[in-house]
Amino acid sequence: KLQEKNMYLFIKNKIHEQIKIAAICGAVDFLAYNGFLNTFNHTGNSQKLWINYDEYQPQKTFIKNNVVTDRNLVTANGTSPIDFTLATLKMINFDNDYEIERKMNLYRLGYYKYMHFYS
Repeated sequence: KLQEKNMYLFIKNKIHEQIKIAAICGAVDFLAYNGFLNTFNHTGNSQKLWINYDEYQPQKTFIKNNVVTDRNLVTANGTSPIDFTLATLKMINFDNDYEIERKMNLYRLGYYKYMHFYS
């Protein structure tokens, strides 16, 4: 319980400070459970999972996309690790969009198709 409370306080402070946050799968469930998604457009595995979460009272939209970015928050369902990584890297300005897409295409295409396309 102490670890969960510490995580809650950590996330609460980061959201209040508008620090960039990325959550996928169960991490999105944690955000929903604690009401952190209420003011963000967001996605997750299923909004039906959160029906009994007292703190989840969204003022913004649950969007049925694999990944949703809204201001300083990226959310994704558990089946979208590559798109989640892409959105997260773009949100933190890791590199220019072309280079980020190129890096992610290695995992989307596989080595041989990637080499054929980029060689």
